[in-house]
Amino acid sequence: MNALTWISVGSLAAWVWLLLGQGFFWRTDVRLPRRTPPDAWPSVAIVVPARDEAEVLPVSLPSLLAQDYPGRAEVFLVDDGSTDGTGALARSLAEEHGGLPLTVDSPGEPRPGWTGKLWAVRHGMALARARTDSEYLLLTDADIAHAPGSLRELVAAARSNGLDLVSQMARLRVATGWERLIVPAFVYFFSQLYPFRWVNRPGGWTAAAAGGCVLLRREAAERARIPDAIRHAVIDDVTLARAVKRTGGRIWLGLAEQVDSVRPYPRLGQLWRMVSRSAYAQLLYQPLLLVATVAGLAAVYLAPPVAVVTGALTGSALPLAAGAAAWAVMTGTYFPMLRYYRQPLWLAPLLPFTAVLYLLMTVDSAVQHYRGRGAAWKGRTYARPEAAP
Repeated sequence: MNALTWISVGSLAAWVWLLLGQGFFWRTDVRLPRRTPPDAWPSVAIVVPARDEAEVLPVSLPSLLAQDYPGRAEVFLVDDGSTDGTGALARSLAEEHGGLPLTVDSPGEPRPGWTGKLWAVRHGMALARARTDSEYLLLTDADIAHAPGSLRELVAAARSNGLDLVSQMARLRVATGWERLIVPAFVYFFSQLYPFRWVNRPGGWTAAAAGGCVLLRREAAERARIPDAIRHAVIDDVTLARAVKRTGGRIWLGLAEQVDSVRPYPRLGQLWRMVSRSAYAQLLYQPLLLVATVAGLAAVYLAPPVAVVTGALTGSALPLAAGAAAWAVMTGTYFPMLRYYRQPLWLAPLLPFTAVLYLLMTVDSAVQHYRGRGAAWKGRTYARPEAAP
């Protein structure tokens, strides 16, 4: 057999493994586990780090203030050096909408070795400890909108199942053509890398969370020394989940039904920056892992359509058949995610093209890192952890 045949057969074997052996990552039925209302609802402190979020805050913050929660809950919005009036806007929204008590404060510039978001989270957690007796912390981003019953469902799930961390992957906005092409694939690739069933398995090695919505038991946070132990993390949500699980905590991750991101990414450049700012950090800044990732993406996602086209043009039946079968399995595994995002299924066969975009974003992430512009976000650029003071 020639090289194309070997590659196409290997790609088919890889997709059979991904279909059956990678924690059924492609299924979208991992939602909040059983929930029984507790006899007494624990108090919750909601910590919202915010940097230049005036565009999205009018949608997201009122949804937090309007939480229908039977126990005590309080919102702490930490203005992380905003220049667009985020803090003042938050106060005016609280006056306009009422609801849960809101505290707005600023921690100043982060200390060396801290990312801005985690420095803000640290300040918010300190405020919560000083002013409340909260048993749980809800860490949520400023661009995340919660349905009125979201907090109640999160706490009930944590209490009913003895969980120290409950995280939901917020449903991202999908409105423009580029968002339709790239956003569902972002969640698909994330779940392929961190299969939710493996994450939720007690005693398993896989750990991950979605930073937009993390309910964390305060005792578990103290045991894992959150956020100090992860202060340099660019991919802070996954690092947080690892710290909690490593110190004996039980974690859970799944797809959201009442949590939505309201941040728009209408243009390719915005989506590109969203992915590329942390892609090389995911690869631990290792050139060999970058090479392996690029080769793996090419062999798994690009080889099937290449084999189909080449086999059809040359009359090579085996590469054509193997490539078509691999492409069909790939397409089938993408259907559930497109249904979850309420997108047309004809987008599924375009997944190889989307994978090429992600491949290029990953390479660009490495290039920007070596140019000294890696992990850049809203005016800040972070060094790799071992280079930080």
